[in-house]
Formats: sequence, structure tokens, C-alpha cells
Amino acid sequence: MTASTPEHQPNRADLHKDPARVSGMFDQVARGYDRTNTVLSLGNDRMWRVATTRAVAPKRGERILDLAAGTGASSVSLARSGADVVAADFSPGMIAEGRRRHGPDAPGGGIRNLSFVEADATALPFGDDEFDAVTMSFGLRNVNAPKKALRELLRVTKPGGRLVICEFSHPPSKAFRGLYRFYNDRVLPVVAKAVSSNADAYDYLNESIKDWPDQRRLAAWIREAGWTDVAYRNLSLGIVALHRGVKPRGDR
Repeated sequence: MTASTPEHQPNRADLHKDPARVSGMFDQVARGYDRTNTVLSLGNDRMWRVATTRAVAPKRGERILDLAAGTGASSVSLARSGADVVAADFSPGMIAEGRRRHGPDAPGGGIRNLSFVEADATALPFGDDEFDAVTMSFGLRNVNAPKKALRELLRVTKPGGRLVICEFSHPPSKAFRGLYRFYNDRVLPVVAKAVSSNADAYDYLNESIKDWPDQRRLAAWIREAGWTDVAYRNLSLGIVALHRGVKPRGDR
């Protein structure tokens, strides 16, 4: 699970992302990042990861981009299929931690079909039509130009290739939505202070989720970027939504 970080913390109404600030926050929490996410999500992050991997449906011999990969937990899940997985993130600290855990110098020699690349989601360092599938979990919300990122993902995907976006969303049930807001407003900040090495890096989580588009609006953004066959399904009663799309073949 990729938690959002403070962007312009003194003015939370300003939701423009400062890439340097956000990247720096992720750098600071890289070492304990996965453990903190598991605690804050009450263990749901593992279920979300399984659902995302199944939606991507990686196959041996495919080339897959896992954007906003963090320390590579989601990338490892994809790489177990035998696909060639590129874990990309804009945080140097996250990439360094991922390499330490899963790179060639990791215990046991790491994972050979998994590589780590520092990358900006709005200007990916890859050529056109490189990947059979692209995926992004809990990272699109942190990008200062998410629509541009969706177009970049389309550019680097092969015609007929697959997109999977796993992101926080809005529970459709009013009663459950109230309970969820209570957890984010009252419980999450306390737990974050107890388990995170830099609790300030999680302060913006609640505000970023409130401002983020709901399921239908994000699906519309994906279609506007050029993806077809766009669909979504809710996970954990709509706390998270799993969006999918396909890059058209030939001329559109």
C-alpha cells in the first residue's frame, strides 16, 4: 500500500503536489514503509496486492511495468509469474531499499527477473510500446499531473496491453463511509505516530483521499487518456477500487 504524503503541508487546501517534497517524504519512511502500511491498513494491503496481481495476470515472458512500486513488494508478487518486471518509483530512497531487499546483492542473490528504476510518472524513461502490462498501486494520487501519467502509461504500453490501477476510493455505503472517515480522522494519526519513523509523512493521507476522485470519475479519466474497455471493482467495501483498461490496437 502506498500512502500519500504531505504536499504543501502549511496549506492543505492546496492539493498541487510538490514532487521534491513528496519524494523526500517517501525517502524518509522507506525502511519501515511496508510494515507501517500493513498496520495502518489492518492487513488489507496484502489482500489488495493479491487482487492487483490477479488483475494484471502476469505471464512468463511478458514485460511489466510496476509504477510507484515503492520497495518492490507488489513487483515481487508480479515477478513470481516469471514475467520480466520493472519496479519504478520517483523516490530514490524507496528504490535503494527495494534493491537492498530484492536486488542482486540481496540474500540468496535477489530476484533476477526484477529490476529497479527511478522514474517520474509524467515523463517515463521508456520507449513507446515497451510493456505488455502496466500497473500502479496507490501512487497515482501522489502525482502532480495524474491525467498526464495515465497518458504516459498508455504510451509505453504495447497495443492490446493491459492497465491496472489500484487506488484509494470512496465507499458507496454512507454508513460505512462515516466509519471509514472516523478511522482516518481519529485512529490513523495516532497509530501512525506509534509505528512510523516519520509520522508527518502520513498526515496528508486523509485529506488526499477526500479530494481524490470517486470510482466513476477516475474511470472517466482513464478513458480520456485513451484506454478502452475500462472497468472497475471495489475492494474492502470501496475503500479501494481496482481499475482496468486496455490499449487499443491500431488506429483509434
